[in-house]
Formats: sequence, structure tokens, C-alpha cells
Amino acid sequence: MGNLTFDFTGRTVVVTGAARGVGLAVGRHFRDAGATVCLVDLEAEPVKEAAERIGAIGIAADVSDTGQVTEAVDRVVAETGRLDVLVNNAGNLRDGVVWKLTDDDYEAVMAVHAGGTFRFTRAVVPQLRRQGTGRIINVTSYTGLRGNPGQANYAMAKAGIIGFTKTTAKELARFGITVNAISPNAQTRMISSIPEEKLAEFTGAIPMGRFAAAAEMAAAVAFLASDEASYITGVVLPVDGGMSI
Repeated sequence: MGNLTFDFTGRTVVVTGAARGVGLAVGRHFRDAGATVCLVDLEAEPVKEAAERIGAIGIAADVSDTGQVTEAVDRVVAETGRLDVLVNNAGNLRDGVVWKLTDDDYEAVMAVHAGGTFRFTRAVVPQLRRQGTGRIINVTSYTGLRGNPGQANYAMAKAGIIGFTKTTAKELARFGITVNAISPNAQTRMISSIPEEKLAEFTGAIPMGRFAAAAEMAAAVAFLASDEASYITGVVLPVDGGMSI
């Protein structure tokens, strides 16, 4: 298991957008730290294979669909008896300059990023309240704070997640539930689609001179989910190698 700082034995963790990339790395980190992990993703086969690989439970669900979200949360509680940590990581891209974005481009991105974060958070709160404790960690983006040409829909959704994080942190603190966010800068499938010249420009703007490994994002999420972070809520933690300085 390596040198693990945090122990999540006996706890149930749900990670959305978890069939690959940062979501899968987060799931693996929690599994290695003793948690029962439930990976959620849109497509059944990839999430099933990912779950089998790390010893987790795989659940296929569309985070933009209230009924599927409710079913997923009910299944987690029925199978594991509890729910302690939710990581809202599901995302998608429909890039284009604003005058070329279609309604579908806008709606699809908002429904997954902002809508998925809202729906899963809403669905888990009753269980977290019953337990008298819980951790919710949302994934936002530097783009939500600074913008990025060609990503007006994505920036709008990610900025909305920041406001949502701070509001729900205020609403849920009295129930022993913390809500925080990370703003990551990791080497993922989304990064790999950027043209080489543009990628070099982005990398040059990072003081540490590189994009993070997905596992480095997982460590930050685990900290915010830990007992040691019990007095931290409403925070947006940049995990970006200094890019946002």
C-alpha cells in the first residue's frame, strides 16, 4: 500500500467520472487507503473494467439525469451501508468560440459539470446528514476563474461550481459536512487533445514546468476528505504547480 498518510478504512467513497484519468486515480488512492470505493461513469463497460482493476464497485450512470443519480446513490448505500465521501469529477468538453457554440454545446457541458455536481450533491446530503458527517470535494478549473478562448461553456460551468461549493459549504457546515473544491492541472485525456504548440505554451506558463500526474490530484482530494481537514470548508485548493499565482 505504500506510505499512506490517511486511513479511510470503513468508509465509502463515491467518485464520478471515474473510468479513467483523474477520477480513476482518485478512486485507486482511496481504495489503497482502505475505503470501499464506488466508481461512477457514463458508459457501463469502461467503468466495470476500471472497477475490476482496482477492486471497486462500478456503477454506470448519467450524472445529468436525476433518476440515474438517485438510483446510483441508493445502490451505494444499500450495498455498503453508508456514504462518507463524494468526489464530483465528471466532465466533458464541447469547445468552440462563443458565436459558434450551439445550444447543445452549451447544455451538454452545463448538464454534466454543473448539473452533475448539483444532482449528486443533492442526492447524498440526506445520508450524510443522517451520519452527522461527510466530505464533498468538487473539481473546478483555472478556466472558471480566468477564462480560456473557445471554452465559454466550460468556464461558465466551472465558475458555477465554485459558487456552488461556497454556498453548500455554508449550508451544510452545521451538519458536520464539509464542501471543498480542487482546481487541478493534470496530464489527462483533455490535455492530450491540445495541439503540441499550444501545449508547450501552456506548460511554459506553469512555474513548476510540467503538468501533474493524476495521482498528485488524488493526494489533494484525499487530504480534503481526511479527518485532518475537518476544519476546512468552502475552499478552492489550486493543485496546479503554481499556474494560478
